[in-house]
Amino acid sequence: MPAMFPKRLRGWHFILFNIALGLGHILVMFNAGSYVALLPHVAGDLEGVLPSFMTWAQTDFMIALALGLPVGRALAHRFGNYRVFIGAFLVYAVASYLGAISQTHWQFLNARIIQGFSGGLTLFLSQDMMLREYPDRLKSLGLALWGLITITPFTIGLPVGGWLADDLGWWRYLFYTDVVVSLVVVGLLGALLYGRGFRRQPIRFDVVGFFLLAIVLGSMQTLLNMGNDFDWFDWPFLRGVLIVLIVALACFIIWELGERHPVLDLRLFADRNFTIGVICLVVGFFSIQGLLTLLIIQLQLLMGYSSLLAGMALLPMVVLAAPMIVVMHELCKRTDVRMLASLNFLGFALTLYWIGQYDDPHSFDQIFWPILLEGLFLGSFFTPMTVLILHRLSGVQVIRAAETTNILRIAAGALGITYQEIVHFRRLPFHQLHLANHFGGRQFASFDVLGGFSGKLEGAGLDSAMVHGKLLALVRQYAGILAMSDAFLLASYMFVGLAALVWLAYPTQLPWYQSQEEESLEMEAEALMEEQA
Repeated sequence: MPAMFPKRLRGWHFILFNIALGLGHILVMFNAGSYVALLPHVAGDLEGVLPSFMTWAQTDFMIALALGLPVGRALAHRFGNYRVFIGAFLVYAVASYLGAISQTHWQFLNARIIQGFSGGLTLFLSQDMMLREYPDRLKSLGLALWGLITITPFTIGLPVGGWLADDLGWWRYLFYTDVVVSLVVVGLLGALLYGRGFRRQPIRFDVVGFFLLAIVLGSMQTLLNMGNDFDWFDWPFLRGVLIVLIVALACFIIWELGERHPVLDLRLFADRNFTIGVICLVVGFFSIQGLLTLLIIQLQLLMGYSSLLAGMALLPMVVLAAPMIVVMHELCKRTDVRMLASLNFLGFALTLYWIGQYDDPHSFDQIFWPILLEGLFLGSFFTPMTVLILHRLSGVQVIRAAETTNILRIAAGALGITYQEIVHFRRLPFHQLHLANHFGGRQFASFDVLGGFSGKLEGAGLDSAMVHGKLLALVRQYAGILAMSDAFLLASYMFVGLAALVWLAYPTQLPWYQSQEEESLEMEAEALMEEQA
């Protein structure tokens, strides 16, 4: 190798490099999951705002994460991947500190947006840096380890976030920890890679397309974030946001179709398998991300779970998810991926329907077993979709398709969180009224359970207002459980539709034997598409 491109790291330098790079990647992924368990604590501490307001800090973090992905790749070609990576983590440390010292909702929200964007810069770079240090014969092993690192922080992050809030008693410790870990990553990688040169390859960056994409995703997320709390289009501001969204979306489509190097390659949608695969992946992740976030929040708000216990509810997923990634990659070589994807979607439909039957706030087992099973289908979700999406694509199209898909999937996850909140918000008063009518004697005068029960409590000497307040809280709790169940049931029907849609794609499967280069390229695209899983 030329002098400006030194040999790959060896020995303990190589091991330390992997630790530092993995630690940085886990940190970014970890913050996406752990914050969800902290959300009620943050809402109470920052001006006592509604929990739905603090959801913005999660959804806007993910939108910023998606927008940072193409920018990171463009900056790496101009300034070198490790320089941009270290600079991004310095910004990440500053944003984490600003989040830790925030006193208002808006201060915290802006800090999370900066944190998400700087974290998004590193998603492509961390994988690219890893691949450059691994020899060709070990690239598959490195990508497999990277996939394992990618899928675990979301499940591990939830109970750790809950532990920080419950046992240490202060949610801000999470962000102070981010500062320390970010600086450790910067110090280690800066020392290991100091003086390393790079071959400058400036590429044309679609600034106009990126600007329009940011407006489209930001406007769409703002509508969903604020709709429930500000009465949708009765508020002039949201009417204005809708107009901006429509105009920006039309301009974005027209611009991207005519751009030679688009930030989002819409021309790939001319391929049937790419289109069907992206629809299935985006809609599926839209549902999964939103439902898991809804479950974690409502376990705390409705059922009184601690943040730690609510986080532990999702921990069983990792038991089956991690090994299924390896198993599914081998199965795709021998089976039509449409069959695997269809079975996966039907499995999701069954699992979500099972969770939709949840009706006992005191039963942890009723959540544990379907969540354990869901891990099986989560681990087998991405690989068939990757094979389907990349079918008949080659060369630069593969990475471009992976990047396009990843941007859309991460954005869909953010939109899915607010969508499931909308479903819950709309179904809650319906069930509350239905329960009050059914058990309050309005439907059948002879069946007045609430009236009879409150009469006995008042006869025992309890205050009337106290009795009515307790019964109202009980009705609202069970109405909330039923509303949450509706969200899971609706998603289960959606997955049945996806199980049928995937059969419209052309049949495809990985070849029995792939060259090392082809397998590495396919696994690289798969690892990129599984980011923020």
